[in-house]
This record gives sequence, structure tokens and C-alpha cells, in this order.
Amino acid sequence: MSSVAGRPFVKMNGLGNDFVIVDLRGAGARLTPADARAIADRRAGVGCDQVITIEDRGGLFMGVFNADGSEVGACGNAARCVGAILMDEFDSDAVEFMTLPGPLRACRAAEGRVTVDMGEPKFGWRDIPLAEPFEDTRFIDIKLGPIDKPALWGPSAVSMGNPHCIFFVEDAEAQALDRFGPMIENHPLFPERTNVEVAEVRGEHLIRLRVWERGVGITKACGTGACAAVVAAHRRRQTARKATVLLDGGPLAIEWRDDNHVFMTGPVAFEFEGRLPERL
Repeated sequence: MSSVAGRPFVKMNGLGNDFVIVDLRGAGARLTPADARAIADRRAGVGCDQVITIEDRGGLFMGVFNADGSEVGACGNAARCVGAILMDEFDSDAVEFMTLPGPLRACRAAEGRVTVDMGEPKFGWRDIPLAEPFEDTRFIDIKLGPIDKPALWGPSAVSMGNPHCIFFVEDAEAQALDRFGPMIENHPLFPERTNVEVAEVRGEHLIRLRVWERGVGITKACGTGACAAVVAAHRRRQTARKATVLLDGGPLAIEWRDDNHVFMTGPVAFEFEGRLPERL
């Protein structure tokens, strides 16, 4: 039997990107990839995009497992939800916790929203990572469609604790993300696979973004994807350092500050709580 079977959980979402959050502090339990797949299954399990753990690893720690069971380093929308849980628990306006890529700090914002310092973006080909050297990751050599007339080409690559491949397009709604998302996710240029975004710049401070999440598929929102899109757009001189990103689930406010840290502000929503099945 799984060591997390029967554990209490909270179901939350950030702009529709939904999570099963399991507090494992003091439980002597660890979530396995098989556990994550079973919990995330929308037919036989609880159902979610990602399974999130709150753990004590010498301090507060947030673990992130995609619906396919893969453990990943970052999830911006989940960080807001975990931040909200911990701030309520400690009756505090700010909280810090660790993730695989490093520490995050969450704080309360206006209108019940949460702001998270998502840390510094990375652009080096080894840091993203890419399978081969690129001196300038603002434009990487990926094309979709005929070689002489590709439909999409020259995306940006950015790491926000997880890899992102962002295509800048004239019309985000017109892109068949469900068709090419899995192709790019598993492109050999990305040894750890990648999240895939189509970004339509609508103004100096506005981006429309659609997301294919690594190990999940199309989701209503992706916090790290929104951060990556603003950073990539500014590097390509298409937006300011501060912009609203319109995702399928709603808007996120993103600011790439002068200290090189990216701040994300958005809502969190509680759905329900329960206990995990005794058989996972």
C-alpha cells in the first residue's frame, strides 16, 4: 500500500490550473511517481494537473509532480496556493519555502491575491537545458512546417526553474497547440522535455498566452510560463519588463524587476478537501 494512502489533501487552483496538495510534514511518507499518476487521474483518482507536496526537508519544501508522475522543479500557480496555505497557517503576510531549483517567497497582495518572487530567469543553454550550444537563446533553431516556409520558427528558450519554449505568433488562438505541443515537448533539443507556449504580444504591457505543460498537456494557466513569456518578450524588445499575461484561465501580473527577479501576482481558489483513497 502507498505510504500516502488515506492522507488528507486540499484541492486548489490558480486560474483553473488545479492541484491536489498533500501535507506530508511529520508523516514519514514520500510521494512516488505512481502515487502522483493515480491521484491526478481525472477518471479514477482525485483529478488534477499537478500533485503538490508540502514537506519538511530541513525546512519548508514544496514538491511538484506532473500528472504523468514526473517530478519537476517549479510551478508558479501552485507556489501561490502553497503560499496561501502556509501564510494562513502561520498567520503571516509572507512565507518562504524551498523547491528543487531554490527558495521562493510568497506574500499577500491586494484583492486576496498572492505575489511570489519566482527568482531569476536563466538563459544559458546548459541551464535551460538544451542538448546543444546556443549563444543566443532569444532565438533557437526550431521550425514547424515546410523547411522553406515554416508556420512557426525561432522560439525563445528560458528556464524559470523549468524549461520553456515560447513561440511568438500573430494570433495565439489560431495555433494548433494540441497538435504540435507534444512534438515540441519531446523535441531532442530539450533533454528534460519542455513546456511549450504560444505568445501573442498585444501591446507593450499585454501578452495573450496559451500553454502546453510538460507532462500534463494544455492547461488553463501556467505561472512559470507567464514569467518566461514576459522575460522572453522583453529580451526580444517586444514588451516592457512589466506586463499582464492573459491565459485561458485569466490574467497574471508579471514584473521582471531590475534586480533580475521575476515577480508573479495572481489569485488562488480553494475547491474542496478530503482524504486520498486507501488504495492508490
